[in-house]
Amino acid sequence: MGKYNFDKVVERRGTNSTKWDCDVRTRVEGIDYPVGELLPLWVADMDFEAAPEIRDALTERIKHGIFGYTLMPDSCYDAIIAWEEKRHGWKMKKEWLTFAPGAVPALHMAVQAYCQPGDRIIIQRPVYYPFFRTILNNGTQIANNPLKEANGVYQIDFEDFEKQARDPRTTAFILCSPHNPVGRVWKPEELERLGKICADNGVIVLADELHCDITMPRHSHTPFASLNAACLDNSVTIIAPSKTFNLAGLQATVIAIPNEKLRLKFKNILMRNSIAGLNLFAIASTEAAYLHGGEWLDEVLAYIHGNYEFLVSYLKEKLPLAKPFPLEGTYMTWIDFRALEKDPMTLQKKMLTEAELWLDEGHIFGPEGNGFERIVLACPRSILKECLDRIVKVFNR
Repeated sequence: MGKYNFDKVVERRGTNSTKWDCDVRTRVEGIDYPVGELLPLWVADMDFEAAPEIRDALTERIKHGIFGYTLMPDSCYDAIIAWEEKRHGWKMKKEWLTFAPGAVPALHMAVQAYCQPGDRIIIQRPVYYPFFRTILNNGTQIANNPLKEANGVYQIDFEDFEKQARDPRTTAFILCSPHNPVGRVWKPEELERLGKICADNGVIVLADELHCDITMPRHSHTPFASLNAACLDNSVTIIAPSKTFNLAGLQATVIAIPNEKLRLKFKNILMRNSIAGLNLFAIASTEAAYLHGGEWLDEVLAYIHGNYEFLVSYLKEKLPLAKPFPLEGTYMTWIDFRALEKDPMTLQKKMLTEAELWLDEGHIFGPEGNGFERIVLACPRSILKECLDRIVKVFNR
């Protein structure tokens, strides 16, 4: 029995939770299904209370009673740097770091800093769908390097990647590491090969490493910039305590840019948009999380892995045609429902109106995700079981 209770169900309805209080019809374009109160396991948002050490730090900050403009203290920089070195073996430097109110805004600003309208940006579908907005909202174009699925595992198509990178219009690559939604934790040799292709072709790597701390047993995350000097010099790395410690609502994102020229370009975009540092609650929670959150994280990772094993065993017994993919990283599982329902919109309708579940449908990650569902595992096991019970009831009719 651990120190923290992740079986505890916390009522989130009525708290203005995006996950629990948002109307699905406002989130899914063109939907007109008659839906009632759905069980939501869609957005990457844990249903666990934050670590008490983080809550205590916020409480102490509130007790001061004055919430004026706030500087980023050296102690917060030190906590971020020490965490990354201890957990992932990468020694960052303070001068590399800047901040943004979210990972997606940070990616938008990176595209504005390094790309021109009409440029091509490589992504690897099926992939985190806000990347599509990041590219298209800035007048740039998607260059898709689809992942290859073989024997139940996703691999990179390096030949196609190199072809995409050689196109003179290609200026950036958004690396999703660990990969959301397929759950791969890329091996160092895979990352090195991507890094060499990008460096050889003048393609900047925008490394979204939001889920870097969420890895399963026998898997460890390798920061792209830590691989070698070329990768360090040709990358922008985005990390945050948001996924790791369930702090997304506090809007704290860290951007590490070792290359001084790239860093100045990014900071110019921050200034152009008049974006200053983090708010005082983001600072307090970030420092507390990286200083004191390690034990909580270790326990939550064990619980999430237990949830994954429970899901695999449950589906194998009761719905064997639903095939979960191996989970190496992130706290979402990627499940193939194509043997049960090939049409993605019919699958979506069944989940919403019959199972009364709100999941992230595979098709929103690109057409390569048609027939898949992404289910969040960072919830009490009782909630996960209710989700699976509903799925089995619908598909075993």
